[in-house]
Amino acid sequence: MWRHEDMREAQLDAVRRLGLAPETLDAHLDLVRAAGPGSRTLPACPMMHGTGLITAIGCMMNGGCVVTLQNPSFDADELWSAVARHRVQSIALVGDAFAKPMLKALDEQPGRHDTSSLVSVVSSGVMWSREVKAGLLRHIPQVVLMDSFGASEALGFGSSAMTKDGEVRTATFQIGPRCKVFDEDESLVEPGSGKAGIIAIGGPIPLGYYKDPEKTAKTFRTIAGQRYSIPGDWCTVEIDGAMTLLGRGSACINTAGEKVYPEEVEEALKTHPIIEDALVVGVPDDKWGQAVTGVVVVASGVAFDEDDVRRHVRASLAGYKTPKRVLVTQVPLRASNGKADYKTVTEFARRNLGLA
Repeated sequence: MWRHEDMREAQLDAVRRLGLAPETLDAHLDLVRAAGPGSRTLPACPMMHGTGLITAIGCMMNGGCVVTLQNPSFDADELWSAVARHRVQSIALVGDAFAKPMLKALDEQPGRHDTSSLVSVVSSGVMWSREVKAGLLRHIPQVVLMDSFGASEALGFGSSAMTKDGEVRTATFQIGPRCKVFDEDESLVEPGSGKAGIIAIGGPIPLGYYKDPEKTAKTFRTIAGQRYSIPGDWCTVEIDGAMTLLGRGSACINTAGEKVYPEEVEEALKTHPIIEDALVVGVPDDKWGQAVTGVVVVASGVAFDEDDVRRHVRASLAGYKTPKRVLVTQVPLRASNGKADYKTVTEFARRNLGLA
């Protein structure tokens, strides 16, 4: 439950730090009137998703135009046609689930779509892989690719930017000024310590969840006299203050006493050339407690070699993080908004491993 003023303040926070945002609502209105029509933004994800809705609100707050797609399911060719027709300047999406089909459409028909109006593409909600970003920049060299790390409950955790002149590591963000990282004892995590902590952000934040006091108390907590929004994301803090996202605590896998965050393993799986998408879950195991298990979608018409995929992951991750099994599925791994459907994938893995 966001109050209008809190939503506005949270959206303006980044530009206010640069001295570019109006301090009052009247000044905001005067600025929009004087500036004339704002930018044209296309939310590629559904409006029921926080990324789509909050992007649209921010665009309209600045006198802009929100361009929407008509197809009930995502169609990359429709998106690129809309970009060209409406001279869209910014696209909002949810990670690789949207970006990969967009890149595929550009790769298959280079030069077909006019993308010259684009200035930025912003992703939020899930990880957006460096390889897919690099592919988009081959076709749209002038664009800035922004990863915005936050949640519907917490705007402004951090951000990262990638251009044709500079690459970034997947899941590494510059921490926002209202953001802090606490350990399980509610002490601040020291930069460079290598210790995992949970990410918290101070006001402006929501009042809570509608008619759910239990969930509200769990997420919106007071530490050292300040109220924070703590949706459950874990990270480490680098020596320079940047944070490396580990994943959502509720999805964490405990294997032989070691914590494995699925997102890190998923990113390693998705760098294999035949894998189009991947999720990682934990399934019951007598030896390990939980066994790290990958569920993947592979490119059509290619042979799948499970051992080769496991070796590929092991080349970049520790042995305990490497999936014990990698299963192939045709079942969609994500909901229409791009979010991972861990519940369905876990059920699929358990059935296929005889654990249902």
